[in-house]
Amino acid sequence: MNETTVKGGWNELKGKLKQAYGDLTDDDLAYEEGQSDEMYGKIQQKTGKTKDEINKAIADL
Repeated sequence: MNETTVKGGWNELKGKLKQAYGDLTDDDLAYEEGQSDEMYGKIQQKTGKTKDEINKAIADL
């Protein structure tokens, strides 16, 4: 999974991530160009997962 893939279906992925991890908010999942590390950090804080685990979870959705 790469950044282009994430950006391409981001709205769909946001919904699925919020369903899977109810603590995530729109603010946590706000994605702007060049902000992917910050976004991953927020998701990591809320879920306790590594970046690789997050990528796998996204791929599995």
